[in-house]
Amino acid sequence: MDNLTLIIPAKNEKESLPSVLKELDKFNLKIFVILEKEDTETIEAIQNFNCKLIYQSHRGYGNALIEGIHNVTSKYFCIFNADGSFNPAELEKMLTLAEINHNDLVFGSRYEKNAGSEDDTIITFIGNKVFSFFGKIFFLLPISDILYTFVLGNTEKTKNLELSQKDFGFCVELPIKAKKFGLKIISTNSYERKRIGGKKKVNAFKDGFLILLSMIKLFFWKKN
Repeated sequence: MDNLTLIIPAKNEKESLPSVLKELDKFNLKIFVILEKEDTETIEAIQNFNCKLIYQSHRGYGNALIEGIHNVTSKYFCIFNADGSFNPAELEKMLTLAEINHNDLVFGSRYEKNAGSEDDTIITFIGNKVFSFFGKIFFLLPISDILYTFVLGNTEKTKNLELSQKDFGFCVELPIKAKKFGLKIISTNSYERKRIGGKKKVNAFKDGFLILLSMIKLFFWKKN
């Protein structure tokens, strides 16, 4: 997997990120960890690991991912959680779906056959189902878990999507703009593990409202 770079947004993940990086040691890939310069505790926790640190120019989950993607030089990138919830054993399958089956973006899903989650709550489950339904109805998206950002994709094609959402609106901006640009998108089964430490970074109601606003804006958005 030397043609793959993992992008790991890692704000305040000093407890879990070292374990995640240790698990990734056996995989032949590049790793970018995206952090704010002020997050010194997380920076110190991973100083002995083989990864590249990229400091955000602005705050926000979406900003971290956009800056990570634009720094990638390998053919493929993958968004990967710092909390231990993603299983790196699934990377090979996702990369095969991109390379062999010629998909531009491969979205992991907890709601496909042989998938599941140890971390989903009733609120996040309902929210994902609702937003995924909106994605199918209003944008014809062929994905079943729109807010689950275990995503592997073609780097150059993704760089051209004019991504701009600096907050959690990025979760819907990526697949919606990919669809509008004519990229080939697919969902594949994924099993979300229980996070190692820390709490969810998403505020279900506040960020849910921002995501809804993003979808409304994207409905009227046209590519340049």
